[in-house]
Amino acid sequence: MKTLLRNAEILYRGSFIKMDIFLEGGVVSKMGPHLPPISGARVYELNHCFLFPGFSDVHVHLREPGFSFKETIASGTAAAAHGGFTSVCAMPNLRPVPDCAANLRVELERIARSAGVRVYPYGSITVGEGQRELSRMEELAPDVVAFSDDGVGVEREEIMEAAMRKAKSLGKIIAAHCEVKSLSAGGTVNECAYARSNGLRGIPAESEWREIERDLALVRKTGCSYHICHVSTAKSLALIRQAKAEGLPVTCETAPHYLTLCDSDLRDDGRFKMNPPLRSREDREALLSGLLDGTVDMIATDHAPHTAEEKSGGLRKSLNGIVGLETAFPVLYTKLVKTGILPLEKLLLLLCDHPRKRFGVGSPLEPGAPADLTVWDLGARYRVDPAEFLSMGRSTPFEGWPVYGKCMLTLVGGTTVWKEKTLKEEA
Repeated sequence: MKTLLRNAEILYRGSFIKMDIFLEGGVVSKMGPHLPPISGARVYELNHCFLFPGFSDVHVHLREPGFSFKETIASGTAAAAHGGFTSVCAMPNLRPVPDCAANLRVELERIARSAGVRVYPYGSITVGEGQRELSRMEELAPDVVAFSDDGVGVEREEIMEAAMRKAKSLGKIIAAHCEVKSLSAGGTVNECAYARSNGLRGIPAESEWREIERDLALVRKTGCSYHICHVSTAKSLALIRQAKAEGLPVTCETAPHYLTLCDSDLRDDGRFKMNPPLRSREDREALLSGLLDGTVDMIATDHAPHTAEEKSGGLRKSLNGIVGLETAFPVLYTKLVKTGILPLEKLLLLLCDHPRKRFGVGSPLEPGAPADLTVWDLGARYRVDPAEFLSMGRSTPFEGWPVYGKCMLTLVGGTTVWKEKTLKEEA
């Protein structure tokens, strides 16, 4: 398939300029102003639209195999395409858990059969994510992007140290969900005034940073490449900043909801129930500072769909997790870029370049690279409506928010995986 994308605004050598992009054979073939007509090519006129490299999300839950009543690989990757994501890394809290080659094969076969974007599975750190013995990491290493027990923290220090040593020998990253369960157990929201006034048990910041502190000490011992999932607290950021100053091979992510919401926004609604919880205003400000100074390496959604029934129990009884693939860019663009907090160029580094450099997922926008691209109308204004999501999950704290930025087109290997119906193909 030949495709000509005309008059798109692209980021080139630090500035946004208007450019034509020709795609052929699944790759970016030519780039330049005013490319000549190309016989047999479909043409999209992209005046007033911006063209970016496809976004990469290193933290999603696709729920299949095992929990396809919440989400499937087909629906989750359709949601990714709708949100401009062309590469996603799928967490291993599945059934069966991908803790050996045979179990991973079940997931890989379903990915090959039904994924609409590029999916890179995680292997689990421990057997069944049970924290008692290491998974068959050697078997898994050739086919996984990294190792994680996301959903639970690996609390046994000897197990985590052994995992780090094994991952280092295999040239793989450990991506850690950091949580001391004895400190967070029974908690529903951040330890804050809202929790106290509503009779809820709070989850202290220490439940996160205490395990990060321990793991960073293990990184000093082992030299393992280490990535921290969904960072939510200022103390966590301070520990990570210090580790980076020491030159440790450490990166971290945070999520859109921790950058745009805090515990003063809480409502007794399952849409506000996630783990880690929404933290304080001061924590949010620290995370924003971390984006600007480079302590936070990337933004990941922690897309975690559940059924409507599972999210209907308010803060006390709803399961943890919200969906995020289809709202991430519009929310971040509206709340951070349009307000002047974060330059658009920096947001693209967090969503594209840094995940690619750390995890090896995604492609740059340059000749010869895979044509994994996304086109956005940044002037389009609308309200977030979960009824329009392609994900099976509908629970989002951003419901009803006015946002800017509509995804018009997403291509993976030059193949259209999402197209807004108002975008017309020209002869």
